[in-house]
Amino acid sequence: MSGFAAVDVIRAKRDGGTLSGEQIDWVVDAYTRGVVAEEQMSALAMAIFLNGMSPAEISRWTRAMIESGERLSLDVSRPTVDKHSTGGVGDKITLPLAPLVAACGAAVPQLSGRGLGHTGGTLDKLESIPGWRASLSTAEILRQLDDVGAVVCAATSGLAPADKKLYALRDVTATVESIPLIASSIMSKKIAEGASGLVLDVKFGSGAFMKSLDQARALASTLTSIGADHGVPTTALLTDMNVPLGRAVGNAVEVAESVEVLKGGGPSDVVSLTLALATEMLALAEVSADPAAVLASGEAYEVWCRMIAAQGGDPSAPLPTPSHVHVVSAPSSGVLASLDAYAVGVAAWRLGAGRARKEDPVQAAAGVLCLAKPGDAVSEGQPLLELHTDTPEAVPAALEALAGGFSIAESAPSPGPIVVETIRAGM
Repeated sequence: MSGFAAVDVIRAKRDGGTLSGEQIDWVVDAYTRGVVAEEQMSALAMAIFLNGMSPAEISRWTRAMIESGERLSLDVSRPTVDKHSTGGVGDKITLPLAPLVAACGAAVPQLSGRGLGHTGGTLDKLESIPGWRASLSTAEILRQLDDVGAVVCAATSGLAPADKKLYALRDVTATVESIPLIASSIMSKKIAEGASGLVLDVKFGSGAFMKSLDQARALASTLTSIGADHGVPTTALLTDMNVPLGRAVGNAVEVAESVEVLKGGGPSDVVSLTLALATEMLALAEVSADPAAVLASGEAYEVWCRMIAAQGGDPSAPLPTPSHVHVVSAPSSGVLASLDAYAVGVAAWRLGAGRARKEDPVQAAAGVLCLAKPGDAVSEGQPLLELHTDTPEAVPAALEALAGGFSIAESAPSPGPIVVETIRAGM
């Protein structure tokens, strides 16, 4: 592929033009191979950020990123369906969801990532289980999908390498929040994974990447359209992330809460979102099953144990506990009126549950337990939050993040639904 110059492609988008399919194919391929320099792709990313892309450009850009690497062929005995969340606080939903959908009869190839900033990473949570390993070969992934029905692991290095390069570049060039670049990043990886259906959990609110419902709706519409263009039926649920999901925020604490859900308990918001996503996934996989009945039966917990053991983990082993716990108490009596997801997420991050840079380690035992949620009556001095950490010197910074992050009043507004809207391509 030749006949193009990076500066011409940059100029076309800088001036508000529409890139041709050939220009897109060339620039993504040349950037992946190192022919287009980082500073040139930085300029193009900023031009895309400022001027946007048409649906046809986004679809072609996604295709070019998929074709920069390999595409998994999921030749397994069950219908395959995947789920992706745009990230939130206390968002452990993959952990109960993957074994639940597998227990219902579908195969779930959940290739996940690590956390960055205030939103936790699924792999970081699971690595708090003694012995569990994230890196599997393609052969191991396929074997586990056939044997167990669910796998949660790191993406293989050959999937969408263009995205890996561009993702890192966007982070340091203030171009992360571009819907065309976000959507093509998510969908290139998910389509390359090879699942025949995809359900997206697009979050909005203080603890989410998209702060407003309108932003989340625009992203969800773009994502579902890309899925349709590439022959992957895609459904998006718009879900509220103004309050942390469940009561646990961190790594080991979220695993423990997920196990509670799989054993038939757990917080109602985690259960309801798990069931809502499972219902959509089973519909796309054309599997007839009642996920609520399967969850209640204990079958999903059995799949969880097999899934963890298949990756070297011990599902019965004690989870790590923190060396230091700091309790935040209610300053007055009343009703907990608000609990800001972003404040709690940043506090957990500062306690060691998350990382500021990709190479930073995380603490398995760090996190925040929300002992009260909005709507709960509280008394002065009653414990509201538990801060867990192995580095007590991190507590003041976590408390600073929580300043103004909750309020107590005479009454609290009624909570709205977790799932606010459902978007399918063409709707």
